[in-house]
Amino acid sequence: MTRETDFSDAAEPAEPPARPGGATLSDWLEGARPRTWPNAFAPVLVGSAAAALAGGFVWWKALLALVVAWSFIVGVNFANDYSDGIRGTDDDRVGPLRLVGSGLARPGAVKWAAFSFLGLGGLAGVVLSVTSAPWLIAVGLLCILAAWFYTGGRSPYGYRGLGEVAVFVFFGLVAVTGTQYTQLGSVTWYAVVAAVAVGSFSCAVNLTNNLRDIPSDTEAGKITLAVRLGDSRTRGLHAVLELLVPLLATVALVPATPWALLGLLAMPVAWKANAPVRARATGAGLIPALAVAGLAMLAWSALVSAGMLITSL
Repeated sequence: MTRETDFSDAAEPAEPPARPGGATLSDWLEGARPRTWPNAFAPVLVGSAAAALAGGFVWWKALLALVVAWSFIVGVNFANDYSDGIRGTDDDRVGPLRLVGSGLARPGAVKWAAFSFLGLGGLAGVVLSVTSAPWLIAVGLLCILAAWFYTGGRSPYGYRGLGEVAVFVFFGLVAVTGTQYTQLGSVTWYAVVAAVAVGSFSCAVNLTNNLRDIPSDTEAGKITLAVRLGDSRTRGLHAVLELLVPLLATVALVPATPWALLGLLAMPVAWKANAPVRARATGAGLIPALAVAGLAMLAWSALVSAGMLITSL
C-alpha cells in the first residue's frame, strides 16, 4: 500500500516524543551529512579558480561564497530530514542517520535547524550580492525556496523526479558561475564547462542515494528519477554522470589551460565511486559509493582548480 505523501506544513502531525536522551552533538553532525559537503566546497573552489584565471579573484568574496554554499547544503539536508521524516518516507530507510525518522530529535527542532542554516546562507548571500550585484539576492531567494520545496510543501518536486535537475542547476551551474561572477563581474565559458562537470558529479551523488532507496521510496510514493528510470537505467545514467561528463569536460577545458588535464588524475577515484553501481550493489552496499563520489568531485575540482591557478600565475 502506498503511503500518503501530500502533507503540508499546516497539516504537520503532532510531534512525537524524541527518544530518551535525545540527539547528541554527534547525531546532529551526522544529520548534517558531512559526506555531502563536497557539493558545497567543490563549486566554490572551481568558481574561484576560474575567476583567478580571468584575473578577478577576490579572497573574501570566495569565503563568503563558501559560507553560502555550505550553509545551504546543511540547511537542505536538515530540511529533507524534517520533511521526509514527517511523511514517514524514512521509516524503513537504509543509509545515514535521519534525526526525525529515527526518533532522536523532534521534528520542530530539525525544522528550526534547517531554517537557521538556510537563514545563515541567505544572510551571507545578501552581503555577497550587495557588494557584487544586488539582483543576485533574487537568485539566493530562489535557492532557498528550491532547498525547502525539494521535499517540503504540498507537492515537493523531489517526489516528482526533478531532484537531480535541481542539484545540477543549483550546486553546479549556479554555484560555480555565481562564485565567479561575484568576483569577476562576468562569467567565462570555461567556468560554464567546469560547472557542468561539478553539477554532473553532484547529480551522481544524489542519484546514488536515490538508487539505494528505490524500494523504500516506491513504497512511500516518493517518485524520484531513480524510481522513474528503474534500477538498470539508473545505473547507466550514473556512469554517464560520474565518468563520461567529467571526462569530456576535462578535455574541453584544455583550450583555457592545458593544466586542466590534471583533472584526469581524479578519474580513478570516480571509477571507484561507480564500482558498487557497476557491480549492481543494492541497499547498504551502495553507501560506500556516496563518500567516494564526494571525494571524486572534490579531487577533480581541486586538480582542475590547481591547473587554472598555475596558468593564472
